[in-house]
Amino acid sequence: MVPVSRAIEINGVKLVYDEAGEGTAFVTLHGGPGMGSRAGDWAAFQPLTDQYRLISYDQRGNGESEGGEPYSHAQFVADLEALRCKLDLGKIILLGGSYGGFIALEYALTHPQHLHAVILRDTAASNRFQGTSKARALASEFPMDEDSLNRLFDGQMRDNDDFRASFAQIQPLYTVQRDAAVEAERLSRIPFRYRTHNWAFSRNQPGYDLVSRLPEIRVPVLVTVGRHDWITPLEASQELAAGLPDSELVVFERSGHSPHIEENALYLGAVRDFLARHLSAVGAA
Repeated sequence: MVPVSRAIEINGVKLVYDEAGEGTAFVTLHGGPGMGSRAGDWAAFQPLTDQYRLISYDQRGNGESEGGEPYSHAQFVADLEALRCKLDLGKIILLGGSYGGFIALEYALTHPQHLHAVILRDTAASNRFQGTSKARALASEFPMDEDSLNRLFDGQMRDNDDFRASFAQIQPLYTVQRDAAVEAERLSRIPFRYRTHNWAFSRNQPGYDLVSRLPEIRVPVLVTVGRHDWITPLEASQELAAGLPDSELVVFERSGHSPHIEENALYLGAVRDFLARHLSAVGAA
């Protein structure tokens, strides 16, 4: 289904979003602050428009949306809530991938009454696996500049070109099957915005730890992860599933960080099954 792309003013900035379908609202939160956008989520999840009202948007300081500090978790949550209200979405299904999963968890803790269910994709409840991620990058077969890798993780990118070059070295780690041509094409399309990234990784990440609060999230949660994810490893999703009272964990055996793309049909099947069981129980499907 062809999306309708619109811009909407939310908390002082214009956010760009795609929308299609009818029924219960299904909202996606992309990852990669400063380099993420709605495009990947829309490509992966647009088949769900046969059952749901799908909304994918570029968060502030990302993609085609305007920037404006702060880029704090509280602000991202406030933007999502304002978007939900302005679009009259009612109770939503919320899917957060990677860093978007951080925001989904924060939203679930702040506005649980507005959620039918949460889907988490390759994310974490804390930053405690950052050392594991760095070690895996440095131990990989790909050449790594340790200084730029550290600056990337610490939110110390100098400009967008520095950000692009730093990401280029780790890009091959994200998928199970490499395709250099696809990687180069993707790199050319990424809208790098280093200020958003620096805020997220130098200010938000150091104090991010929701593990002790996971039992407060009572809505159904589907936790999904690629077996070979290097940046938010399997252990992080296992920690999520163990701490969330009403959760299911699905591991995608042939995927890295993006099972919704790498094993799209299998991933959508898991999502549909989860929602069919949990939403029918509350009369939302």
